[in-house]
Amino acid sequence: MPRAKLAALYGVLGLIAGSFALGDEPQDGASHSQHGGSQTSEPQTPAAPAPNEDTSSEAAHVRPDPPQHPMGDTPYPQMAAMMQMNDRARTGSLLFDQLEWRNTAEGNAAVWEAEGWYGSDNNKVWLRSQGERVGGRTQNARADLLWDHTFARWWSVQAGGRQDFGAGPGRTWAAIGVQGLAPYWFNTEATFYVSGEGRTAARLRTEYELLFTQRLILQPEAEANLYGKSDPARQLGSGLSDLEIGLRLRYEVRREFAPYIGVVWARQFGGTADRVRQSGGSSSDVQFLTGLRVWF
Repeated sequence: MPRAKLAALYGVLGLIAGSFALGDEPQDGASHSQHGGSQTSEPQTPAAPAPNEDTSSEAAHVRPDPPQHPMGDTPYPQMAAMMQMNDRARTGSLLFDQLEWRNTAEGNAAVWEAEGWYGSDNNKVWLRSQGERVGGRTQNARADLLWDHTFARWWSVQAGGRQDFGAGPGRTWAAIGVQGLAPYWFNTEATFYVSGEGRTAARLRTEYELLFTQRLILQPEAEANLYGKSDPARQLGSGLSDLEIGLRLRYEVRREFAPYIGVVWARQFGGTADRVRQSGGSSSDVQFLTGLRVWF
């Protein structure tokens, strides 16, 4: 009868295994429901913290108490001294942008271009002068005395007067123009002049500084002068009278002291060129130069 006993033993083991399987089915079903339905189930609202639970993170967002002693208005001198940004302080500067020697068609020439100003950030008195001496005689010289007022971040308007001196009779002009930094860092000046004799003139100038190294700077520049009517006494014709394009390479021993070398192409046009040729000169000239740039 061993087979009967063995069959009975297998039957008992089958019943025990079936009972375990029936006992685990609800748990497996719940597990499958949890994993399979998690993508579509609604997010559950987190449980509220228990009364004794730590809420220090919320304490960091509590609005502080208002100041017990509000600070009043700060006087401008005190604020400027505290921030070291006094835009009303008066300062001055003097710049000799060009003190140079040139070999022109008429002989060796000493050329200068200088400017100085005094005032605040918004309002200044501006003095500008330029000219040349050839063979011991001053030619094509002028001086402008202007009031300068800042009207934009990089621009100022200028108004005042100009005096011509040197070869020919002196001329006095009223002047108005703008000066500033054009896009791509071009320093630009545009000035319109009118005289009591009904003459008009305009001066356009632009320059750019290209930094090669910390001390070596290449400076291209161009300047043009236009006159509304001819002035034979000063050998000037109407329209575009002259154009000068220069290229200077300077070395800044210090920012305030920089020797340079360069080349300039000068050209007269129209009636001005005719008068230059009639006097035995050339209307076009290439000039090599050396000079010094200093400021205080």
